[in-house]
Amino acid sequence: MPQHDDRVSGPPDRKTRVALLFGGRSSEHTISCATAGSVLEHIDRERYEVVPIGITRDGRLVLQADDPAPLALERMPEVTGGDAVQLPASSTSRMLTATDASGRVRELGEIDIVFPILHGRFGEDGTVQGQLDLIDMPYVGNGVLASAVAMDKHFAKAVLEHVGIRVAPWMTVSRADWSADRDAVRARLGDFPMPVFVKPARAGSSVGVSRVASVLDFDAAMDLALAEDTRALVEAGVTGREIEVGVLGGHDGDRARASLPGEIVLDEGTFYDFDAKYRGLPTARTVCPADLDEATVEALQATAIHAFEAIDGSGLARVDFFVSPEHGIVLNEVNTMPGFTSISMFPVVWQASGISYGELISELIELGLRAAR
Repeated sequence: MPQHDDRVSGPPDRKTRVALLFGGRSSEHTISCATAGSVLEHIDRERYEVVPIGITRDGRLVLQADDPAPLALERMPEVTGGDAVQLPASSTSRMLTATDASGRVRELGEIDIVFPILHGRFGEDGTVQGQLDLIDMPYVGNGVLASAVAMDKHFAKAVLEHVGIRVAPWMTVSRADWSADRDAVRARLGDFPMPVFVKPARAGSSVGVSRVASVLDFDAAMDLALAEDTRALVEAGVTGREIEVGVLGGHDGDRARASLPGEIVLDEGTFYDFDAKYRGLPTARTVCPADLDEATVEALQATAIHAFEAIDGSGLARVDFFVSPEHGIVLNEVNTMPGFTSISMFPVVWQASGISYGELISELIELGLRAAR
């Protein structure tokens, strides 16, 4: 696993070189690009030199311009072309190279750390983290295990429930099960009061998620979720306030830290879908810090850190909860690479906790440089 050594921070007379990795093969490609644009705009240029590397929808690594403007969400950004980038061939080098259309190869210089701003499968799920571990390349964020567990909602729930954290009741349905016997799956649905939420097992940003208030809408929701993944989760709807807490790793063996909680306030009958998260629709707004009593805040923070440690987290996470008088604190999801767009909750809760957006980026890079996963 990557260890801190003299190469990691680079010589004291130069900036730390950061390869910003974004785009990717998942359905969250556009959000990843927009997040990368926000990082490019706010990263401390006095401390860091950035090499932006996009991943196309078919998985090619290509050199991109160091310019946040084309990555604004309203432009629906997408990685399409550029000189092909090659990662180091082994753990003995940190040198990146690029090959242009004519086949000419040039060196891009050594990289100190990779910042993988990748959401969803083929990036947030441990695949890219494993590739970087193979060449002993330091990177920001969670390692293979934490990324894979948190990305898969079924296994995340199983782990969290095992350590005593309350999660919403659920059932998991494979694409094969749904195709073979829809009636049997519908029969299992009878164990859940309406509404239920149907989600792909391994997708984020609310892609493929449906709120199902009637059995008449269930089939369409299942088809939508299973178009994104081979398995879908059917979750009991939990009535309560939607609260989110940011987590940052600790320094020098210290425990992880939790932010003040933020709240998602929704119009009646709506849920926090893709458009509400990223397009700032008036059906949802964020309130931070959330108006909660001190005991509830402390319980949320302690549970967020407990969940982070349960999945062997590193660097960062955003932990999402429901809070209600009836159900108490129910953990909804652990997100190991939460969004960094201007209206994303993770930067908002840390800003309320005293860490600005630019400082947060620096903190994550420094944690990644010293991570021992």
